[in-house]
Amino acid sequence: MIHKLTSEERSTQLAQLHGWQAVPGRDAIHRQFKFADFNEAFGFMTRVAIKAQEMNHHPEWFNVYHTVEITLSTHEANGLTERDVALARFIDDVAKSMQRA
Repeated sequence: MIHKLTSEERSTQLAQLHGWQAVPGRDAIHRQFKFADFNEAFGFMTRVAIKAQEMNHHPEWFNVYHTVEITLSTHEANGLTERDVALARFIDDVAKSMQRA
């Protein structure tokens, strides 16, 4: 079984993630990314999709032109887990390597 983060673990982990915010009304985290154009945003999403598939942990996301919004939560645990934190860290690393704003 997947371990859902405790309140203390969640606070500690969120403090280490840049730009991720708790989602009101649910045990999830959310972040918005902006890229130069649609092509760059789609490239970012592709890199994240490959990692998510490897992890068997798929984000909820929304894309319009150069903006990508991502929400992470582990459905099997009904909340935030270490898997979400690990994927958020990967996403941040990809964004840093691509993002200009």
